[in-house]
Amino acid sequence: MLVPADAWHKLLVWYGVVDAQPPLERKVVDLPSTLKVEVYPVEIFLCLHSNMENVITAQFSRADNIQSIQRAMCEAFAVTVGSECRLWMKSSDSSCERLRNIHMSVLDACLSSGMTVIMETRNADGTWPSSRPQIMRNSVEEQDSYRGQPGVCGLTNLGNTCFMNSALQCLSNTPPLTEYFLQSSYLEELNFTNPLGMKGEIAEAYADVIKQMWSGRHYSVVPRVFKTKVGHFASQFLGYQQHDSQELLSFLLDGLHEDLNRVKNKEYIELRDADGRPDQEVAEEAWRNHRRRNDSVIVDTFHGLFKSTLVCPECLKISVTFDPFCYLSVPLPVSKERVMEVFYVSLDPYAKPAQHRVVVPKAGKVLDLCSALCEMTSIPPAQMVVADVFNHRFYKIYNADESLSCILDRDDIFVYELSVLEEQQEEQVLLALYLRERSHYRDYGSGSSSYGTTLFGHPLLLNVPRSSCSQEALYTLFLQRLRRYVRPPDPSEELEEEEEEDDEQELYKTQTNGISDDEEQEGAEKAEPFQSDLCCGDSSSNSQSDDTATAKPLLDQNNTQPPPDHGDGETNNKSENPTEPICSADTTDTAKDVNPGTHSTEGAEISSKPPLPSNTTEEEQKEEDKQEEACSPSPKANEQPAKRRACRKRRKSLFTIQAVNSNGTTERGTGEGGSAVSFSSQPYVAIDWDPEMKKRFYNENEAEKYVKHSSMEVPQQQTTVQLQECIELFTTVETLEEENPWYCPVCKKHQLATKKLDLWSLPEVLIIHLKRFSYTKFTREKLDSIVDFPLRDLDFSGCLLRKNLSNGEPPSRYDLIAVSNHYGGLRDGHYTSYACNKDNGQWYYFDDSKVTYAREDQIVTNAAYVLFYHRQDKIRKPTLPAPNTSPTSTTQPANDITSCKDEEAEPSAASYVTMETD
Repeated sequence: MLVPADAWHKLLVWYGVVDAQPPLERKVVDLPSTLKVEVYPVEIFLCLHSNMENVITAQFSRADNIQSIQRAMCEAFAVTVGSECRLWMKSSDSSCERLRNIHMSVLDACLSSGMTVIMETRNADGTWPSSRPQIMRNSVEEQDSYRGQPGVCGLTNLGNTCFMNSALQCLSNTPPLTEYFLQSSYLEELNFTNPLGMKGEIAEAYADVIKQMWSGRHYSVVPRVFKTKVGHFASQFLGYQQHDSQELLSFLLDGLHEDLNRVKNKEYIELRDADGRPDQEVAEEAWRNHRRRNDSVIVDTFHGLFKSTLVCPECLKISVTFDPFCYLSVPLPVSKERVMEVFYVSLDPYAKPAQHRVVVPKAGKVLDLCSALCEMTSIPPAQMVVADVFNHRFYKIYNADESLSCILDRDDIFVYELSVLEEQQEEQVLLALYLRERSHYRDYGSGSSSYGTTLFGHPLLLNVPRSSCSQEALYTLFLQRLRRYVRPPDPSEELEEEEEEDDEQELYKTQTNGISDDEEQEGAEKAEPFQSDLCCGDSSSNSQSDDTATAKPLLDQNNTQPPPDHGDGETNNKSENPTEPICSADTTDTAKDVNPGTHSTEGAEISSKPPLPSNTTEEEQKEEDKQEEACSPSPKANEQPAKRRACRKRRKSLFTIQAVNSNGTTERGTGEGGSAVSFSSQPYVAIDWDPEMKKRFYNENEAEKYVKHSSMEVPQQQTTVQLQECIELFTTVETLEEENPWYCPVCKKHQLATKKLDLWSLPEVLIIHLKRFSYTKFTREKLDSIVDFPLRDLDFSGCLLRKNLSNGEPPSRYDLIAVSNHYGGLRDGHYTSYACNKDNGQWYYFDDSKVTYAREDQIVTNAAYVLFYHRQDKIRKPTLPAPNTSPTSTTQPANDITSCKDEEAEPSAASYVTMETD
């Protein structure tokens, strides 16, 4: 019989109670649909994670909260008071689930009779028994014996996670936040219901990392669980790509704030404009409103207030608002100029290339580069052509009106002086010249026995009159242009070779790269000696026939026979070195005598079309790079036709000229109507050297020499800016961009208003983000200026809008406590951090899992990216003496901290910082 509690007590007073009759007290529980008396409570099994065999049974009402179960377990199992515990709920199918919210009722937690609740307590090293992470230790024996300085602990790089490690180390060395977590204050403030939060999971994962790092029992911690949680709630951090440490920091501070927000139900607050009210009144109202919706340890520690003033350019309406901030993103002064280093190649064949350093506008054109060079060389810009040289070929030949922003600092830029004809009647052709060396060895893997070619040396760009495009004229011109490092043969060195005329004809039949009979007939008048048998020879090898059908001719239908094709050079789109197979043959039986004379094309002219340019797009070129073979097939020297006719002697040339594409590989396929491609696109030719000839007549040492212009002697000044300058830039007036206009309530339309930010109040810990990554419509760059920031006494009193501080107001002086560094450029790089340990006052350098002592004079570098400052009135003095970091110290801390002189060198040294790429 169910009776109310009052009735039961009356019955007791009137009649008393029978011996051994306990009062069966039951609660009324609020079920989803009705109120119900809980006659049968929930009966659950309780045990400790450390001893799963010792199970006790207990009864709880569905209206009890999880905290009452935790208290009952602590009492039953005699758990030390103050131990940090967490509970797991285990159902019959043996799956476990965390009971995160201890304020939740048994009913809401879905606990039912027959389930088991397991309790675990945190280990002394900050880990949990159920998820003990992999710790980096030297040996198993040291697992529990290591004792180090709490907080001096590395973080393992899980794969491009240096950005996360750097941000975590800086936050870990922020005293108020770390003490809040170490004292477990966060447990009482976890907000599981905030729709903007992460159900307390980010705060718990962060607390786990901090407690492990500050246990003093680890060399290095693996933050894998934390990384997984971050990726779960912020998909941009999923996977193992490189990211920005400041972006992670922004997400983490926001996530911690929402997970620890003491405001459970946020009220709606309508924002009011200043409307002429005093700044003090508007600021206090704004801060009060902010705290009514946002109240957490993050707000207490990191939030400040700035004043935002917008002025309409049309009606001059002034709108003043006060907005909270968590960090200051301050711009760096951006120079409108850039310094470029280029190599200038003069027309004088005996002049070595000269390296120049020129100053050009950042948003300038290639013409501006030529104009700057003109001042040093007195050569008009119209006589210059600019090219990017990579791997012995032209990666790109620039037009004068192209933007300089597409030229990177690491590119090898060559500027070539071009010749100018006195009489301008004749058209000039800009010819790109590559140097190739034929291989000694045959490439049997390419499907035919052939010789490959390899690009070498520096390519050249030269202006050639249209009439001088014959083989003979080009041979003379190239020899003249290369004479600084190519020795012409002495008269005593008669380079003669016997050639069988018929062989020569047959050979040329196989080497025309597919010139059809009609094309050959058209070229007959100019090729009299070889006309007769040009189209009747046998194919010299079976392996050759396929290639011959598709190969491209060197010259068009108005030209005589092309020179033998001697294979291809490498192709490389700044990535790989494959080559493209083509048809070619040798003229003699030995590999070293593969140079036919130029007499075969004597008098031949390229009348209307260039030597086979490449008109492939960059995408096609990249695809071609991947697919082309490593070497070009050409027929064996001994596979020549057996016909023999009268022999004669002729002068042998140093090299042969071959039309190629922009990669330096011989063109394949046919051009328009079976002819070569027209002069409308850039022509490329290669001169092919036999290895023996190159060894005798080409001076490799001389070819690589260059001189430095006096402009290179002027030391480059590393631009240094004061942090104060950056803060002043932050508070200067700016006009809103078109993409981000302001809606004027008076004009009733969007306006490009002027905006000014002023600092009103500053937080206990001030984070300053240096905006090193500059993005505009035209350029993307990383600013490597050194920002000179003080380690102590950073005074903001001159920057604060409110000059007169009332009594009890904190001062505005700050000391540096941590720095996040970024080494590298836009696309790749490495993050590290400097931080001052709160307990001993010593600075450390954190590079992923490696931690070393740092000196204060090492901290200010051009890699500094995010600065952490602590207000002086809140800084407490170190409780421990600073460690001995002198090189004579005999004992070193065991967690990879070294104090040798070498280790104290600048951490940005190449040997010290491991660069990570995407």
